[in-house]
Amino acid sequence: MTEQEPRSEFVESTTTRILRRAAKYADETYRDSAPGEYALLDGLNADVEAVLGRYHPPSPWRRGDSLVFAHLYADVPDTTASTDEDGRAVVDVIAALLAAEVEFRGPLRLSHTQNTLLAQVYERLGAQLRPLGLPAHAVQSFGRAATLHRLNEDMDAVDRCGLQQARARCQTKPRGLPRVGSLLSDLLCGYGYKPFRLLGWIAVQLAVFSVALDLLSQESLGDTLYLSMTSYLNPMGLGDTERLADGGQALLATESWVGTVSLSVFFALLVRRWFRL
Repeated sequence: MTEQEPRSEFVESTTTRILRRAAKYADETYRDSAPGEYALLDGLNADVEAVLGRYHPPSPWRRGDSLVFAHLYADVPDTTASTDEDGRAVVDVIAALLAAEVEFRGPLRLSHTQNTLLAQVYERLGAQLRPLGLPAHAVQSFGRAATLHRLNEDMDAVDRCGLQQARARCQTKPRGLPRVGSLLSDLLCGYGYKPFRLLGWIAVQLAVFSVALDLLSQESLGDTLYLSMTSYLNPMGLGDTERLADGGQALLATESWVGTVSLSVFFALLVRRWFRL
């Protein structure tokens, strides 16, 4: 981040208001008393609006390579402490998040460089908020980062933030089946942001079906592999499977269905990635 400018009285007074509103997050009772994290997030957004109500910069002009609250962002550590007994870590992160929201929603237009700097801040904050037990706050933070990167047409960064946002959103779900489905999507293809990961799973599927088919077939290993590879792409006819033991035809039919679904998903994700649909 670039060298910070001397802070004006206006910046100092706004910083004080932000810190006062963030301080309540140090109280674990406050965090636990909310009916849910989204209620906390609503309260944070109300705090942002309250600060913005008195956020009237004395001048619309400023350097295009710096952020107003860079000093608050600098207070956020790169790694989250394993314990936060006094609530200092969560206050620093929430104060920085409040400040970032004020800059994001404020009246001062952001330059290309400021978009990048603020997006990097949001990414850091999102990475901090998840281990602090505030994944919904992290979802919003990564979403803001993706928006800013999109303004700069940095699509790789947009995908990176989208992946982290999806992982944070998974953490907001209750344990059990709702979260298992999301974790499975992450494992298979990185929530659609890593389509080539599916190729590895396709290779695993082919290996499993080939071994199973070899146990049910009287053909040589080479012919069995050919039959398995071909069946994955195109269903076999009855004449091609007549020498298989009981269950062989069902196995090949299952392989064909699995192959059709897997390849369809892979190409759909690939097209989405290439053309940014």
